[in-house]
Amino acid sequence: MTVPHLTTALTGPLLSLERQILTAQPAIEHWFRSQWMEHSTPFYASVDLRNAGFKLAPVDTNLFPGGFNNLAPEFMPLCVQAAMVAVEKVCPEARGILLVPENHTRNTFYLQNVVALQSILRQAGMRVRVGTLNPEITSVTTLELPSGAKLTLEPIERRGRRVMLPDFDPCTVLLNNDLSAGIPDILRDIDQPILPPLHGGWSTRLKSNHFSAYDQVSSEFAALVGIDPWLINPYFGSCGEISFHDRQGEECLARWVDGILQQTREKYREYGIKDDPFVIVKADAGTYGMGIMSVRSAEEVVGLNRKQRNKMSVIKEGLEVTRVIVQEGVPTFESVNDAVAEPVVYMIDHFVVGGFYRIHTSRGPDENLNAPGMQFVPLAFQTPCQQPNFDAPPDDTPNRFYAYGVIARLALLAAALELERTEPAASAA
Repeated sequence: MTVPHLTTALTGPLLSLERQILTAQPAIEHWFRSQWMEHSTPFYASVDLRNAGFKLAPVDTNLFPGGFNNLAPEFMPLCVQAAMVAVEKVCPEARGILLVPENHTRNTFYLQNVVALQSILRQAGMRVRVGTLNPEITSVTTLELPSGAKLTLEPIERRGRRVMLPDFDPCTVLLNNDLSAGIPDILRDIDQPILPPLHGGWSTRLKSNHFSAYDQVSSEFAALVGIDPWLINPYFGSCGEISFHDRQGEECLARWVDGILQQTREKYREYGIKDDPFVIVKADAGTYGMGIMSVRSAEEVVGLNRKQRNKMSVIKEGLEVTRVIVQEGVPTFESVNDAVAEPVVYMIDHFVVGGFYRIHTSRGPDENLNAPGMQFVPLAFQTPCQQPNFDAPPDDTPNRFYAYGVIARLALLAAALELERTEPAASAA
């Protein structure tokens, strides 16, 4: 199973970067196979990509993807097939999986994701029950969703060094909770494997660690394909000891913004790009599109007004931002129905299983699209079929989605390296 042949928002001739990646497909797939033999793949992940035409790069990698409900139904066979491979690695006896979701039970869109994920695992041959960490749920609770689906949540029990539900002793725990609020004691020091590992949660994970690993991966890949690593890798830096409320760390922030803008301008001149570069400043840990701002000069991050400081100072679970990552902004030139769009690629194990476009009608090509008002448009197979044709003739239409799948898998590989490197520190903590 390789990268599915999917439609994209792009039309017209292949762009130079796409062509180079497609031409090198045999070497790329061989390289990936060798990488997966050396590194343990995260159970699943989603990667936000930005395609500027001249550059295609990941801007965020989520190890607890929450949008399986946004995938088209045609992706289900791919998801099930990949889940079978992933599950066999950790639970060959197929005794069952305890799926642990986020606590927010009022977000019906997210709950539809849990239902979709549960369905994928069940079709992969697993017994699956959903155990909740929500302290407000003290007994079996069934939620009815707008789609007509029902989701049953059960409070998790701890018995010795195992977690379970009544009459259900799972062989593994699958987290769909990013642990922003911290690692709960009930999940510490248990005998069952936890996927992704606890140190993959946002209470310990840093985006800057991820992109440091991506630096290595993208450089090696660029040498393989014969391209400039910058074409697939955004510049970045990080600042610690930040306090937006107290205006602490502004000098560090301004210094990194200015430095990355200068580096990007030099690359723009090298490639004859006329755009005005920008930088994204965002919390070094966390998700849900919180704590993010787009700036075009160092002066914009000095002396922020109260509204801007409030926006940047707090992320999910009300946690204060104390570190930020400063990342080269990658504009998107893709649009769907006249709305700015960015692709989000979903993977289970090391397989690309689909994706969708995140679109926003009131955001520009240089802004964060993961914000209130966003919508999702499922990607579809290039031809109407349940399973993509992986044995297409050589003169068949080139798979424009292939480049997206390659860059997403590079980010997945970086996540594998990131988890390997941070595990000792997490264990010592």
